[in-house]
Amino acid sequence: MIVFAISSIKHNLKGILLNAYGIYSDSATSNIVAKLEKNESPVKPIKRAEYLKKLSREHHHGLLLVWKIKAGFSKNIAVNRIKQYTDWFYAAHLKPHFQEEEVQVFPILGNDNILIQKAIQEHQQLAQLFNETDNVERALKQITIDLVNHIRFEERILFNQIQTVATPEQITMIEALHTNEAFTDNTTDPFWN
Repeated sequence: MIVFAISSIKHNLKGILLNAYGIYSDSATSNIVAKLEKNESPVKPIKRAEYLKKLSREHHHGLLLVWKIKAGFSKNIAVNRIKQYTDWFYAAHLKPHFQEEEVQVFPILGNDNILIQKAIQEHQQLAQLFNETDNVERALKQITIDLVNHIRFEERILFNQIQTVATPEQITMIEALHTNEAFTDNTTDPFWN
């Protein structure tokens, strides 16, 4: 017999499961199982401050880049074709995005803040991957992992922290510097289609 004790803060549950086949030990288990099966999350969607929405939209394009890289690999596209697109994307979109965050947004928390230090370090690591010329395939595959993790970190943790401490003056300054440019993609070689 296998006994599992379960506890979930996320689902506000406590109970004991007996064996791996679903025989449960208390009368509340149907409630436990129902909640676990529904996978309901008490976490509410993030309400992004208006002055950070442009950067969040740019993050969406970064996630699309990851999808395009993965699509290229799944279709056995030559690595140099994928690399050519990622080089363009990095120079045209990602590098300016990193600079905008580091110059305009990160100073809100200060360079000594551990979250800011983590974000800057990740920017540097991603830059190294995008600039890799020796083992390009490995670098591209690592980008698909690191870029997603970095975007999730900024969206779920860093930007929320910035939103809580930004002063009205800082918000006004960031809003004044933002432009609402539409994203322009490089579709000269849409290998992902």
